Amino acid sequence: MQGVDKLEKARERVIDAIAQNMNLYGVTPSVGRLWGLMYFHEEPMTLDEMKQELGMSKTSMSTSVRNLMELKMVDKVWKKGIRKDLYEVEEDWYQTFIDFFTIKWRNGISMNVSAIQKSLAELKELLKDDQVSDEIKVEAESDIVKLNNALEYYFWLNRLVDSFESHEIFTFVPKK
Repeated sequence: MQGVDKLEKARERVIDAIAQNMNLYGVTPSVGRLWGLMYFHEEPMTLDEMKQELGMSKTSMSTSVRNLMELKMVDKVWKKGIRKDLYEVEEDWYQTFIDFFTIKWRNGISMNVSAIQKSLAELKELLKDDQVSDEIKVEAESDIVKLNNALEYYFWLNRLVDSFESHEIFTFVPKK
């Protein structure tokens, strides 16, 4: 059929770019390729169809789909008369960006804030300890200032994530 090769080449270029881009953010290239394949597929797909298209095992497909569902990039859908699970991509790139990054950012924020708060508590206890030298206490006080500054950053980042989730960000940076 005329033009099929060009169509496939154009799609493959975008799928490769998506896979490489998602790899930068901790998602394997194969998961990125799966999302790209599903994006260009007009109908929801079964795991068997995905397996056939990408040549991966059904277990690998299942794991990849589950990963994409956790990132809110793929949804399970129902279609009358079809018993197998069907999956389709979230086609709103803005929402996909928001879901993907806010999940990643929230995890990072939570991990760092927890570590900082634990360290702050330990450093404050250190300041109360009469057995600790003044030199160590001065360093601990300096670290407390640094960690409080870091907390301010993470609280700001949390508000930024909130603005993405509420779509308030589009007030400041419109979609078009």
